[in-house]
Amino acid sequence: MRIGVTCYPTVGGSGTVATELGLEMARRGHEVHFICYALPYRLGRVPPGVTFHEVTVPAYPLLQYPPYSLALASEMADAVRNHGIELLHVHYAIPHAISAYLAREILGGRPKLVVTLHGTDITVVGADPSFLPIVRLGIERADAVTAVSAALARETHERLGIDKPIDVIPNFVDPDRCDRDFAAAHRRRLSPDGAPIVVHASNFRPVKRVMDVVEIFRKVLERIPAHLAMVGDGPDRAAAERFTREKGIAHRVEFLGNVSPVEGVIGAGDVFLLPSEEEAFGLAALEAMSCGVPVVASNAGGLPELIAEGEGGFVLPIGDTAGMAARVVTLLSDQAELARQKELARGRAIREFSTGPIVDRYESVYRRLLG
Repeated sequence: MRIGVTCYPTVGGSGTVATELGLEMARRGHEVHFICYALPYRLGRVPPGVTFHEVTVPAYPLLQYPPYSLALASEMADAVRNHGIELLHVHYAIPHAISAYLAREILGGRPKLVVTLHGTDITVVGADPSFLPIVRLGIERADAVTAVSAALARETHERLGIDKPIDVIPNFVDPDRCDRDFAAAHRRRLSPDGAPIVVHASNFRPVKRVMDVVEIFRKVLERIPAHLAMVGDGPDRAAAERFTREKGIAHRVEFLGNVSPVEGVIGAGDVFLLPSEEEAFGLAALEAMSCGVPVVASNAGGLPELIAEGEGGFVLPIGDTAGMAARVVTLLSDQAELARQKELARGRAIREFSTGPIVDRYESVYRRLLG
């Protein structure tokens, strides 16, 4: 098959999944074309079977805002026309689904179009009344729609008022990305005194409740010594750093920014924290589980679908910082139970969310559309 892939190339769940899916399709012998405004973060060196098409946005004095969605549609149409692309798979509805729809109109009704919903494209952007009609159009005109969790599929139907079938295909992970030697090196640096390590990774947006993370850790420190590794960057980082200084715990917290590969730091942890307000799936939590790090998370969105209670993870009500802190303390205070939860976490990640079986499901959708 000849497949076009469009995603946001920055650090984040949707871009990570889109890139890894495209790379796996190329390994299976398909021809994959990434059509993005920059080289995807996870792509690195472009391997055989993969072509990158850069979307360049013209700048004209008359246009106050660069017309990215139109430039993307044009580049999509050119790529399809020149390379015989049979199917466009776009990740994140806004504006990628509409750009792909426009490209298909330019080309007289081809190629087939798959839209994958990742969360905030529905719960935040798509929920804005000014965007809702165009999000609905992009989804309704797609040949197939997938969502990363059943919770997101339900919310899409409810918010958009559509009855179009949505295939639920969860995110996936390659457990082999977890390098134990690399993680051990990070662990020695993050915890020179050998105390346990709590890890959080996100884009530090308000929806991730980063202030809950540092408050939970403050409560943990009241009971046991530990370290906190904060992976990522974003608007709430400054406030979180200020909180740690004001509470006198900054010497126990390290803000690492965006690191690659992220599994190196996540795998160094003993417990992973994800107290999000909304989480369509929780790819960072799955990456932690695949590295044998149990997760303490909120019961937001698709997280209860990822985390089986007591099997490598625990979910608590959103905002329950005291309950989450208590769960972390319990885990870190019982080495035998912590070791058991680590094994359960990795086992569930491998058993339920490994790359091969999940990519099979995407490939099945492609084959269904292309006959």
